[in-house]
Amino acid sequence: MRKTKTLLILACAALAAPASAITYVNQISISGSATDLAMLGDGPNFNRLGGFGSDLVYDSATNQFYGLTDRGPGGGLIDYAPRIQSFGLNFDYNTGAISNFSLNATTILRDPLGTAFSGLNPFLLNGNASTLGLALDPEGLVRLPNGHYLVSDEYGPSVIEFDANGKQLRIFSTPANLLPTKGDGSNDFVAGRPNIVSGRQDNRGFEGLTVSADGKTAYAILQDPLVNEGAQNDGRRSRNVRIVAFDVATGASTAQYIYQLESVSSINTIVPNNIFSATNQGRSIGASSIYALSDGRLIVLERDNRGEGVDDPNSAIPSGLKAAFVIDLAGATNVAGISLANSNSLPVGVVPVSKTAFLDIRAKLLAAGVVIPEKIEGLAFGPRLANGGLSLILATDNDYSVTQSGSGAQFDVCTSGIGGVSSQVALGAGCPNGQSLIASRLFSFLLTNDEAVALGFASVPEPATWVMMISGFGMVGGSMRYSRRRTRTAKA
Repeated sequence: MRKTKTLLILACAALAAPASAITYVNQISISGSATDLAMLGDGPNFNRLGGFGSDLVYDSATNQFYGLTDRGPGGGLIDYAPRIQSFGLNFDYNTGAISNFSLNATTILRDPLGTAFSGLNPFLLNGNASTLGLALDPEGLVRLPNGHYLVSDEYGPSVIEFDANGKQLRIFSTPANLLPTKGDGSNDFVAGRPNIVSGRQDNRGFEGLTVSADGKTAYAILQDPLVNEGAQNDGRRSRNVRIVAFDVATGASTAQYIYQLESVSSINTIVPNNIFSATNQGRSIGASSIYALSDGRLIVLERDNRGEGVDDPNSAIPSGLKAAFVIDLAGATNVAGISLANSNSLPVGVVPVSKTAFLDIRAKLLAAGVVIPEKIEGLAFGPRLANGGLSLILATDNDYSVTQSGSGAQFDVCTSGIGGVSSQVALGAGCPNGQSLIASRLFSFLLTNDEAVALGFASVPEPATWVMMISGFGMVGGSMRYSRRRTRTAKA
């Protein structure tokens, strides 16, 4: 059975089309001042529709997208209830163009007693940095066939199962080597280096989450290397990121594999006037999302920390990396019991996952003359089109267009656009004339039928037959809503 699967994977890899063949179609932007359906109150940390591109899921059965927020405005310094946003899009089945973002539901994530989780960091929430409590910084999302959600979190790092209404059901077991640990052996879920000496870096926990096609295995990927797994015991210098496999049935971890980030030296050739330093390797470059293909391979979204965002609202500094890669765990070493401390190199005999270029997002957006956001974090394949093509949707996390000072004061970030002017104003105060909050963005790309088949998707019928099939479905979004859900277009 394993031999047959391996041969299938190799055959698909041989069919894989070059990354340049995928077509950019269009983008839509959602106002940074739009509001959601949380009904918790008014204000940036209550109902602002931001950050929902921290991960993205498409459910073909309901023609719905599900976007995940992170810990909210303010970098864990103000209270926010993390949530899932369900929305629809209209698709042009001839071109793949998207339009008409329509928000359908907002699901607050809550504990078994119904108390909402909070984006506040564990110390501010609990008064104790060694206790997670209800502190949650969600970054990865899976929707299971029964309607439940799996959510990965950066604070822990953790993987948590919620029911369809957002109620916590269980927490997976996090491997001990990933927990942020101080020299005395205690955990600190807030501090960074040098306070913590092992485990995940601060704000670099489980950034992406996916589940295998058979539903048995969940894969969570850290954003960056562990805090001490690099030269000079500094993970910021390393390329070696851990992918953690979990048994979905038991919640137990079963394996860890190494994914190697693109090197800063190769990125620096793209941005020679704005180069990354050695300690940017495992800190400013990182994984953003992971997606399981039906043949056992995975897609990883990788990015640098440059582009349109709260730190660079006018896109003054060019980005060097926004890309997706197809990876294969076959032949990779299980490093669950292996330390990579004090070295950027892998131990003799340790084999990382294989990695093949799939989509150079940065190049496609540059060629189209559209803005390159800093945080492209959500990736989902959408519906098939009339010509047999497959849509691919990418989503951004706009950080709610909120930043903070060194003292923790919060500000809205306003911009007039690329190359323009920007300003910081009090939360909710409104932007100056000619400026607006940073938008959330959705990008549409198109794969041909052959490209989709090379990724393990089924081939579709002849175009004429396919057109007849989809004509009965209508456009994705507006026509297939659940009547029991409140539906509205995001309010600007």
